[in-house]
Amino acid sequence: MEITNLNSFLDFILGYKNIIIWLGSLSLFIFLFSLIGIKWLIALIPSDYFLIKKDSKIKSSNPYLWLLIVIFKNLIGYSLIIGGIMMLILPGQGLFTIIIGLMLSNYPGKYALEKRFISTPAILKSINWLRSKSDKPPLLINSN
Repeated sequence: MEITNLNSFLDFILGYKNIIIWLGSLSLFIFLFSLIGIKWLIALIPSDYFLIKKDSKIKSSNPYLWLLIVIFKNLIGYSLIIGGIMMLILPGQGLFTIIIGLMLSNYPGKYALEKRFISTPAILKSINWLRSKSDKPPLLINSN
């Protein structure tokens, strides 16, 4: 009886072999990206990002370039959010990836959400630790 269960399990696995290989490859890619990319992306955040709201100079001088940048940035951001959600189950830095994806994407109330999320002491400590590994100053947050 156990041999038939094993055979049907192996038949099931072999029937979905391509899907399993693609999901495994995607998981590996997301894991490697999180190991390599998250530290670099966190280092790109200006230390005063949560102190001063800045307007884009590109938006006023070249609106078509600004639109292209926003579309590209949002594609990357939403991809990171989806990957981060997947990494909550798969191997990888899921929360960090979601944070970076949220910071890259544009949506209403983004700044307030980011500030509230990053103000969590454990998250701020982890992000500032990663920034220190890249020789970047810690993120500064208003207390109000």
